Amino acid sequence: MSDVKYTPMPLEPPPSYETTASIPPRSPATKGPLQRAPLPLDLPFLSSIQGRRIILASASPRRRQLLAQVGFSSLSVIPSTVPEAFSKTLSPFEYVLQTATQKAMTVYSSQIDSPEGEPALVIAADTVVVSPRGQILEKPRSETDHIAMLKGLRDSVSHKVYTAVVVMAPLSSARDPGYALESTVEETTVKFGSDISDELILSYVKTREGADKAGGYGIQGIGALLVDRIEGSFDNVVGLPLRPTLALIEKVLRPDEDLVDEFAEAEEDE
Repeated sequence: MSDVKYTPMPLEPPPSYETTASIPPRSPATKGPLQRAPLPLDLPFLSSIQGRRIILASASPRRRQLLAQVGFSSLSVIPSTVPEAFSKTLSPFEYVLQTATQKAMTVYSSQIDSPEGEPALVIAADTVVVSPRGQILEKPRSETDHIAMLKGLRDSVSHKVYTAVVVMAPLSSARDPGYALESTVEETTVKFGSDISDELILSYVKTREGADKAGGYGIQGIGALLVDRIEGSFDNVVGLPLRPTLALIEKVLRPDEDLVDEFAEAEEDE
């Protein structure tokens, strides 16, 4: 199929790829009575940090929305300002894990002596899309790059999405290094529809929905039109696997209990 020719640009061109990520999402118009949000999860480890300072070390509105679904509605959003300069020669697993760890450590270190108080929890994440050849695809650099990226994903059999999550919390004990850190990397396989036309890809690119997203598409929005099926976690593709994230939060909030268990096991071995 030949490439679809560009249509004339509209009178008000869409934002550039450099500015798209900083534009807040529009608030949808509401009609009729508002639906009440569900009550937060009633879990002991979440109740222990209720009302305390929780930091999301990411500017992603999608991650913030996902965390709000499980009760984290009053997050402090403090993105890391350190450039993500890790080599793309690393494996996708190592790349996302090192990037997410750097984000968490940087923000935690900058906020530990903050006038706003020590954070009870810092959550960081990084997501990459990986082509069948192992190429790490992050956010598209331009419209041309965006189109080529989506065509490549369509023409491949499938691709992988990796999200690393790192959670940090201060320790109440004097254990070195003074904080607990837990991490995980989740993988999801995504298959685009083989019958997706160049025209649909171009039309999607023009919406700019995928301009600020790894791989150039948002599965939770219009980008769902491109996806035929997935194997694995849906919210991992969105940018934050919720169930593994909750498991990490529970683990970092109970590190002293783990230490007691370790001592008990050591005594039994003796």
